[in-house]
Amino acid sequence: MAAEQPEQPAATPPEQPPPKPATTPARTPARRSRSGRNSTIHGVPRYSLRTREKYMNERQQEHFRQILHAWKKELMEEVDRTMNHMQSQAANFPDASDRATQEEEFAFKLRTRDRERKLIRKIDQTLELIENDEYGWCEQCGVEIGIRRLEARPTATLCIDCKTLDEIKERQVAKRQVAN
Repeated sequence: MAAEQPEQPAATPPEQPPPKPATTPARTPARRSRSGRNSTIHGVPRYSLRTREKYMNERQQEHFRQILHAWKKELMEEVDRTMNHMQSQAANFPDASDRATQEEEFAFKLRTRDRERKLIRKIDQTLELIENDEYGWCEQCGVEIGIRRLEARPTATLCIDCKTLDEIKERQVAKRQVAN
């Protein structure tokens, strides 16, 4: 006589997480590729390197020219939006705390626009470097900065090694100043 096998419980399917609500963000800056990196930079598709392609050739220069112009356009549009908002929202509130809140908000926006203005100036300088065939090369050591680094930071003027050394020096100087 065969030994009876104990009855096994029925397999239960793993619990499914509840479905996510079908909402879309108000603004999606860029799609992500399989590697997890953005597939566009300021609306310009990422550069696809070709085998044995010469560094900073005309095609690559045009790619970065497009990125820089698109970025500059975005910044200029933001400046216009801010100025229009500040002009339309300017009011002489009778309450002192309301006036202070508005002034603080405007001061914050103006500081942000000032940083963007400086960035626009840096973009213009970078566009000049492209025109002079000096773009993409480290200002300190002269090596290639690299396509991917330039896509991450189009206004970069230092290779990653020189930038790292600069940051280390800055931290050391800051520590000395705090110690004194």
